[in-house]
Amino acid sequence: MARPKIKASLPPGLIVQLGKTVWQTMWQVMMSRLAPSDDQGAYTRPSSEFRHVVSADGDYPPESGRYRLIVGMGCPWAHRTLVTRALKGLENVIPLWRVSPSPNEGFWLFDNPGSEWRSLPELYQTAQAGYSGRSTVPVLWDTQTRTVVNNESAEIIKLLNTAFNEFATNPDLDLYPVDLREAIDRWNDRIYHAVNNGVYRCGFARSQTAYESACQELFDTLDVIDQQLATQRYLCGDRLTLADVRLFPTLFRFDAVYHGLFKCDRQRLRDYAHLWPYARDLYQQPGVAATCDLDTVRRDYYGNLFPLNPGGIIPVGPNPKAWKAHHQRHLIWNSNSQVDSFRKQNS
Repeated sequence: MARPKIKASLPPGLIVQLGKTVWQTMWQVMMSRLAPSDDQGAYTRPSSEFRHVVSADGDYPPESGRYRLIVGMGCPWAHRTLVTRALKGLENVIPLWRVSPSPNEGFWLFDNPGSEWRSLPELYQTAQAGYSGRSTVPVLWDTQTRTVVNNESAEIIKLLNTAFNEFATNPDLDLYPVDLREAIDRWNDRIYHAVNNGVYRCGFARSQTAYESACQELFDTLDVIDQQLATQRYLCGDRLTLADVRLFPTLFRFDAVYHGLFKCDRQRLRDYAHLWPYARDLYQQPGVAATCDLDTVRRDYYGNLFPLNPGGIIPVGPNPKAWKAHHQRHLIWNSNSQVDSFRKQNS
């Protein structure tokens, strides 16, 4: 009986090496466009370019219904503007325009098919002819002058905090009070670098050294925050501030996205004794839960960041009902305040 002929083939080792080489080369090219880095492979986030303000004596006076807030529900930078808008009660003053990332085209598309613009780059071109910069969210858009007022989230939330108070349903809430600004700014600077942008520095790192450095700084900072929250309800004491608003969107996405996709896996948010109840406390503030869309967050990250998840499989993720669990933070803070008051009276 004749033996079956064995077809010649490349050795499996060569196939693996070839596939690895091709994929790593493609990965580096895609990452260079998605997330620019320095010579050490550390992610460097480009700066926002539109930095105007809303003021009564300026080019963009505060008016109800004049402006639009353009957001992507999965974006943490846009999320902080949504939280501020909700806390201040500006939902009827500044309507939303929503966009979603296109996995094939690589930019934001408007959700409303009847919109004047199909994509966010087209809107930016309307604001500034020949614009070649990044077309990012959030955007504070002026419908009268048809331009981008501001696309820096850290500045937009300050505008939402004060500029529209005459129209807000919660005008007395000051998230950036004068007496706490130094502490707020100090926390914001540290949290932006190590946490807000830190998770991206982990996920977008293009070298082992850059990744490990970012990861170490991220969790060292989370440890410090957790210790701080052991003795006070919020980052700056007993009052909710913009420091908390800026931290929350990263915490909301941490276990569902950053822990796995961005390799921030030393510890989960739910493993922290104080940070996890604190995050639930913020989630359960009036209006905040309505800004949180965990399904969209998972879809936008896992479905659109192809270099990090080439298979496109979207994990089920942790149970979102956990965000509604009682946090008891107000009880702890009241208890601490009573103890401090007792000590002062009897010292």
